[in-house]
Amino acid sequence: MAATPRKNKTGRRILAAGAGLATVGALFAAMPSSAGAAGDAFDAESGYGNGKGWGRMVDVQLLSFNDLHGNLEPPTGSSGRLTRLKEDGTTELVNNVGGAEYLATHLRQAREGHQYSVTAAAGDMIGASPLLSGLFHDEPTIEALNKLKLDVSSVGNHEFDEGARELARIQNGGCHPTEGCFEEGKRFKGANFPYLAANVTNEKSGKPLLDPYFIWERDGVKIGFIGVTLEGTANIVSAEGIKGLKFGDEVETINKYAKVLERKGVKSIVALLHEGGLPASGAYNYDCDTPGAGAGISGPIVDIAKNVTPQVDALVTGHTHQAYACTIPDPSGKPRTVTSAASFGRLYTDTTLTYDRRTKDIVRTAVASANHVVTRDVDPADDISKLIKRWKDLAAPIANRPVGHIAADIDNPLDAGAYEKPLGNLIADAQLEGMAPADKGGAQLALMNPGGVRAPLTHKASGAEGDGVVTYGEAYTVQPFTNMMTAVDLTGAQLVTTLQQQVSGLNLAAPKVLQVSKNFTYTLDMTKTGADRIVVDSVRLNGEAIDPAKTYRVAMNEFLSGGGDGFAVLKEHKNKLVGASDLDMFTAYLGAHSSAAAPLPVPATDRITVIK
Repeated sequence: MAATPRKNKTGRRILAAGAGLATVGALFAAMPSSAGAAGDAFDAESGYGNGKGWGRMVDVQLLSFNDLHGNLEPPTGSSGRLTRLKEDGTTELVNNVGGAEYLATHLRQAREGHQYSVTAAAGDMIGASPLLSGLFHDEPTIEALNKLKLDVSSVGNHEFDEGARELARIQNGGCHPTEGCFEEGKRFKGANFPYLAANVTNEKSGKPLLDPYFIWERDGVKIGFIGVTLEGTANIVSAEGIKGLKFGDEVETINKYAKVLERKGVKSIVALLHEGGLPASGAYNYDCDTPGAGAGISGPIVDIAKNVTPQVDALVTGHTHQAYACTIPDPSGKPRTVTSAASFGRLYTDTTLTYDRRTKDIVRTAVASANHVVTRDVDPADDISKLIKRWKDLAAPIANRPVGHIAADIDNPLDAGAYEKPLGNLIADAQLEGMAPADKGGAQLALMNPGGVRAPLTHKASGAEGDGVVTYGEAYTVQPFTNMMTAVDLTGAQLVTTLQQQVSGLNLAAPKVLQVSKNFTYTLDMTKTGADRIVVDSVRLNGEAIDPAKTYRVAMNEFLSGGGDGFAVLKEHKNKLVGASDLDMFTAYLGAHSSAAAPLPVPATDRITVIK
């Protein structure tokens, strides 16, 4: 697929990643710079002189966010909340946050008075999106990000949800290859900002799929951005879409391109990294530099930050959907800022980078970062509101169709310690029911990956449908991937190993606890470590202990049956039968088990006994 040239827009490169994937243009990642004012002579000690030009020290404002996931409309329920830490040490909920039209207003207000301001993102801008964006293959979100004046973003794992071919279209523009243009007479223009993917390379050539870095320049001030996604991306996306691609080590890649930028004379460097950490508190304003046992921040970002070259001045991170503005020492022991702005456009980070014109580097001791809440008490940005309305009108015939009724909010808590979730239980039950008939797979239990549940079901009406009514658009927002369901054979021993892989191996640092159907129970002992956290003799199906030698039919989506999310044992399944999509099963279950007179109650969370 070749990109169509566009006026006034630099072409951007995606290299061949498999059979039939074409090379599309070349990206030169530099923004236009402006010359100094006439008569301003540069002085190495004081900068541009005579009192009217530039001084030696320049404060550059870096605004950043991550994991937007196509949330253009204000997110609802727990997805639209944050936790704030109060001065007395207690916490409170901050409700009604996020939404692209409010994010735009906050960013525009934050830029006021700043001559040097750059906006960057750390991946997952698209993918796993609500229906408003997902129905149109995330074209609405890219349009919104263009209007938000995003300067640069790393790719995240979800940028690969529809494969490298689709990522090429997202970057370069053009109508969808099978669905065509969504608006008559309008051709999708693609992203005005470069997506960076330094550690995503062609297996044969070793060349990056996308440009590895971007140089932002204004009035002689240069800051280089290196963009990488997590090395484990291949384990959490569909293998078909990334054939021929290799995902390299984050540290090695960042250090490699930091040297490249230095050779180009760029000494101020920011890494945009779609990998993150887990602060000890879920409060967005928690001071994760707090010392002591049980404080601070953990997770993959800690080791990464400690090993990324000191040439890098700041790390903007994501993926874990957590909020933090920390300092983690670089390899020389010098503190370095590491930030993340939660998810869904609920926060943005404002970082001040003090640039020394003489050394062309950031004065690290002057770096300051803070996360700011995207409240809805500001005027929404009119251009984004109009964009949302335009796409909502197109989606309305599909999105507004009622598919079920609920008696109250069915939540999907974002708290890392909320291992069993009401909505996860509901989805697992729906999947078991859909795959249980003998001619549909004969499943005896169901397993659902927690990351596949993207939003809560909210009782309050989002439009004119009425409180308690679940629309197709709301169901789609919960399960936007449209994974096909499967029923497979696993032995009891493999089932136990599956549970153990939730909390060991690739999931040791950040457990991925599967959501299970109502007939499957076990105990999770978080006082222990690794695989020992699963109390093996507690694992039961319909009240009976699991027999390691017996074969069980298990329902799960194709992402899991392919070993996704670090569940390598699930690839050892046998006798796979493919059924309908997870979304179809979810909406069918809602329709069959609820009505206006008898709405679906909130499922109990009594399947996983947790010892803390």
